[in-house]
Amino acid sequence: MTTSSRKLDHIRICLEREVDAKIRPFEDIVLLHKALPEINESDIDTSCRFLDKRLHAPLMISAMTGGHPATKEINVRLAEAASQMGIALGIGSQRAALEDRSLEDTFSAVRDAAPEIPIIGNIGAVQLKRSGPEIIDRLAEMIDADAIAVHLNFLQESIQPEGDKDASSVLGAIKDAAQGQMPIIVKETGTGITMEVARDLVNAGVRTIDVSGVGGLSWAGVETFRAAEAEDSDLEQMGQLFRCWGIPTPVSIVECKSAGACVISSGGVRSGLDAARSLALGARLAGASLPFLKPATEDKDAVVRAVKSYIRALRITMFLTGCKDVSELASIPLVVLGRTREWLEARGFNLNAFSVYRELAK
Repeated sequence: MTTSSRKLDHIRICLEREVDAKIRPFEDIVLLHKALPEINESDIDTSCRFLDKRLHAPLMISAMTGGHPATKEINVRLAEAASQMGIALGIGSQRAALEDRSLEDTFSAVRDAAPEIPIIGNIGAVQLKRSGPEIIDRLAEMIDADAIAVHLNFLQESIQPEGDKDASSVLGAIKDAAQGQMPIIVKETGTGITMEVARDLVNAGVRTIDVSGVGGLSWAGVETFRAAEAEDSDLEQMGQLFRCWGIPTPVSIVECKSAGACVISSGGVRSGLDAARSLALGARLAGASLPFLKPATEDKDAVVRAVKSYIRALRITMFLTGCKDVSELASIPLVVLGRTREWLEARGFNLNAFSVYRELAK
């Protein structure tokens, strides 16, 4: 099966089947209500800067698709909506366009539709290793990118019938790419990143990590459905077994932040409240993909409505916690409950750092 046709499989399954992980770790993060916020809601400023560009809100439509003629319209609608709302946009893996140059416009069309916003390109770590760091410039030129995401998807590759499981020398390839002029973002794809791996990446010259942890779209789940359709019962069984494998997104935010990375939160960010929770834990930006996919099959306005819902919930959360601007979310007190608390305590993190002591330390 070609890379291009596999992209259509992924889109179809994400639209038709239940592919989210079966856990909601963001529900363990409670932002403390401030009964006296002492601010005027109309004065709240959700804007921020990312990749030297101003965003209306610290949000990103995360990498989703591209690489098949049928996906071009989806990407254009996402780009138009992101441009209108002033948020960042990540595109899906550009591997298909490297294999077939006729598919380049399924990606390059996003810059035509969104000339001002940050756009992040995308390539798999294995493809980067095999192509060498010079491929980064070609990917960036294809879409006039502001950064290139190098995605890690070894769980998906393990379940995928066509999966490539050679993960050797990937860190070295990332280090080589990070020496170039184009900013590199390392992005997981639904299984999260630990403090130890984040330290390796930071030491390799990577400044920004998109944690993409457990709690959102499960690519093991997607590949489980593909395996079932191919009547590959062995891979189907493995996909079911590993569907929730990995590090929950809130945990991964804390781990990567502690390693000194600039963190993008994705993986189960299903509302502006989850975005605010992400920023309170230390993320710089919050991204989501699956919630915008179905709207993008309708029209640009449907995507705009979905983004507006995120921003509205973010503003309400900021008002109820007394934050005039998004940077203040990083210092509000919060409570960590349940399995997320158990995770962080087991990993040696001091949860007092997120408690009322943050308020007293202001």
